[in-house]
Order: sequence, then C-alpha cells, then structure tokens
Amino acid sequence: MHQRNFHGSTLYVYLLYRCAKIGATTVLNQRLRARSFAAAAALPSHQILPMPSLSPTMTEGSIGEWKMNVGDKVSAGDILCDIQTDKATMEMESMEDGYLARILIPAGDGMIAVGKPVAIIVDSAEDIAAFADFVASDDAPAAPTAAEPARVLAERPDLRATANQGTPLRTSRAPSNVEVAVVDPNSSMITVRDALNKAMEEEMTKDEKIFVMGEEVGEYQGAYKITRGLLQKFGPKRVYDTPITEAGFCGIGVGAGFSGLKPIVEFMTWNFAMQAIDQIINSAGKTLYMSSGTISCPIVFRGPNGAAAGVGAQHSQCFAAWYMSVPGLKVLAPYSAEDAKGLLKAAIRDPDPVIFLENELLYGQEFPMSEASQSDDFVVPIGKAKIERVGEDVTLIAFSKMVGFCLDAAEELAAEGVSAEVINLRTLRPLDKDAIIESVKKTSRVVVVEEGWPTCGVGSEICTIISEEAFDYLDAPPERVTGVDIPMPYAVNLEKAALPQIHDVVRVAKRACYRSV
Repeated sequence: MHQRNFHGSTLYVYLLYRCAKIGATTVLNQRLRARSFAAAAALPSHQILPMPSLSPTMTEGSIGEWKMNVGDKVSAGDILCDIQTDKATMEMESMEDGYLARILIPAGDGMIAVGKPVAIIVDSAEDIAAFADFVASDDAPAAPTAAEPARVLAERPDLRATANQGTPLRTSRAPSNVEVAVVDPNSSMITVRDALNKAMEEEMTKDEKIFVMGEEVGEYQGAYKITRGLLQKFGPKRVYDTPITEAGFCGIGVGAGFSGLKPIVEFMTWNFAMQAIDQIINSAGKTLYMSSGTISCPIVFRGPNGAAAGVGAQHSQCFAAWYMSVPGLKVLAPYSAEDAKGLLKAAIRDPDPVIFLENELLYGQEFPMSEASQSDDFVVPIGKAKIERVGEDVTLIAFSKMVGFCLDAAEELAAEGVSAEVINLRTLRPLDKDAIIESVKKTSRVVVVEEGWPTCGVGSEICTIISEEAFDYLDAPPERVTGVDIPMPYAVNLEKAALPQIHDVVRVAKRACYRSV
C-alpha cells in the first residue's frame, strides 16, 4: 500500500499512539466512565504502551531494538524503540514525560499481536520498583467480567435501563412475501473479494465504456486486491492509477460519466472520499435534477466503509447514513459474496450515481454462492432486501457486516426459545420499506443494528418508518443497537467497547420480546 497513510513515518506512529492515549484517558473516562490502563488499583499511576497498528492490515509486528532502558527518564518525543513489520521499520515515540518502568516484550522476541502491551511508563522514578514483577493483563489470569459501562441514552440507545420483563408474546399477523435465503446444494465457497473482482471483470468484458480508476488499482492490483488482474486483462486505458487527489480523480470520473462513459471509482477507504464530497453530491448526485433529466451520470463510487481494526477515529467512520440522506444517489451495502457480485453488477449497469459501501473485514470471508449467482447474467436488484433467516418473535434488521452478527445472535436466541427473523437490507437508498413493514407485521418487534453513530443514523430512519407505517402492529417499541456516540478509540479494548457486539444484539432482542407496550 502506498504512503497515503504515512505508514513509514514516525508521525503516523505518533498519531496512532496519541489516539490510544486520548481514547483511553479522555474518551473513556469522560464518556464511558469505566476501565483505565491501570491493571490494579494498588499500582501507582502508569501508562501501558501497546504494540501499535501501523497500517489497516497490520496484525502483528516485532521489537527490533529498544532505544531506552528500564529506569531511564523519558521526555515527550524520545524514541522508545524500533518496530519492524514485513514492510518497514518504524519508530515509536513517547508522548509524555516520565520514566520507563518495565519492558514487557524484549527486542527480537518474535512477532507480537497488535494491541499487546509492550512497555510501561510511570510519572515518578519512585514508582518504578512497583512494576518489577508486573504482568500485563492479557497474560494474567482472566478477571471477572466487568459490569456493562454506564452510558447515557444519546451515546448508546440499546444500553438504557431494562423495563420489567414478562412472557414473550408470539404473534403472526401477516405472511412475508420478500426474497428468502435458500441454500443451493451446488453452491461454491467464494470470498467477497473475489466476487467483487469477478463482477467488474464480467461487466468490463461486456461493455467497453466501463473503466476503473483510483489509487493503486492498477500496478499494485488494488489496495485490497479487489482489482487484481484487471490491468493485465484490459490494459492501462481502462484501469487508471491516479494521484492521491480524491477531488481531482472523482471530478474526472464524474465528467466521464456525463460524457457517456461508465466509470468505477475506487476509494482506498470511504474516509478519504470526504475530500471529494462536493463532486459526489453536488456534481454527480444533483445534475440529473438540475438538468431537467437530460444529463445522467452512470458512475459507481466504491471502497471499504466503516470500522476495520485498529485504524483510529479518522479511518473508522460509517458513511451509510451520510449518503443515504442525499436525493439523487443510490446507496448499496453488500454482506455476502452473492450480494457483492450481484449488487456491484447492478450498480455498474445503473444510469445513476451509486454509492457502494463495502467492508474491509468481509473481503476475505467466504460465502456460499449458488450456481445461478456464478453466471455472467446474475444481478441483485437494487432496492430489494433479503430475509436471511425466517423467524416469528422479533425482526433483526442490519446491513453489511452487522448481518453476520444478527445471524449469530439469532442462533443464540433460538437456544433460548426466541425465533428471530434477520433482514439483510442490501440497499439503503432506495430502502425496501415493504420488506421491513411486512416482517414487523409478522413479528411485532424489531431491533435495527448498525456500526454507525446513533444520532440521525440508519436505525433512526428505519425506526421512524416503522413508527409511521406499522405502529399498530408493534407489541414493543422499536429498538436500536449502534456504535457509541464518540469518535472511534484506537486502543483495542476501547474500540471493541465502542462497536456493537453479538451479545448486545441478543440482549436487546430479548428485551424487546419480553416487554409489552
């Protein structure tokens, strides 16, 4: 991956480490009011330094050389150690004044997982002795599970107080008539990455007006290898490596769409698309309306959206609700390999601008693809949701990665006698209201799950639709499970606490089932 993320610089390690510090002390203490880096209350104030993530795909690294010794006074900006990965050697700086109290990972001690503690810094030299036998928490015996951190309603709507529980009400008022997942015995296991690649290859073979452009899509085969092999097959006139200038190459893509071509514009991450939001919304999204329907823009903007792992606040945002609110755009968010291939082919063939929100953590995941979905003519219609699992007691609605979480939650709920229906939205704009309403009429309870923030989120819109159009069918208030209303922390434990987990979905679904209006 090229240097857009400053992976090879001390500055990047500095920023990541700063995110860990801020995420741990300020965000956690002020927002979540729970947990700190102190391993035990008896220990003096200290800071545990984790192995940082130096790229979106880095999972481990090694300590090449410690530049400081235990007992050394450390000043802000001092180099603590060299960190080696398979790509580069980088330096880890101290962020504050203090003393190096303990080195937890010796130099040359093999590959260390990202987030694993590597050293401890204390405020005073007198505190060093207290850490002579310190064992990092992930190496120590497991501590009792902490109580759920207190959060205000605005930060995490699913974590408010639970009402009195009773017996689940089981109703079945209306049949469902939307697409339901069916297992094909002739299916093959294919990754989402390969499904996306196949969709572009098939469409580019059929239509010479289609071309791909973006950072590293050609010679490097794509930052996540989604465009692998396209340059070799279609040549540099249809697979363009661009400079690091989202506003520039998006403007070129939109202009090409206006002129009759069909660009596929790849963002290394949708976070970088903020540099080009004027081109996406004002140029691509509004020109058809402003030209009285005479100028269309058949363009696909695609790339990874939402949280990955250990990439901090500026690289972990979910933009689903942002683009879902814009007239003139179509917004798609695939979950499985069939979704990825079928929806991308539909997006490429669509005459309007399409926002295609992928998930980095799903790229390498394998899904069964039916024999029909492997044909060149297979498409998933835009605007149609899919029932991934049929149920009777509660409806779980999600998109992208959270669909998998809902399916896992449904398995746990089934073991407790709760039958959950899981809806994979697939399209966020235009939303398949019929599928949502029909399912709610059947189950009378609903939980919407998303990684994004709660305020003005996808779940907010869906709960409003249900309240407006299916209120009389509800036996409990619509519920949401969302990310916490804070910038994404960098520290591994805080990042996990800031995102919905399977147990959150189970807990809220049970609450919805056990509570009557």
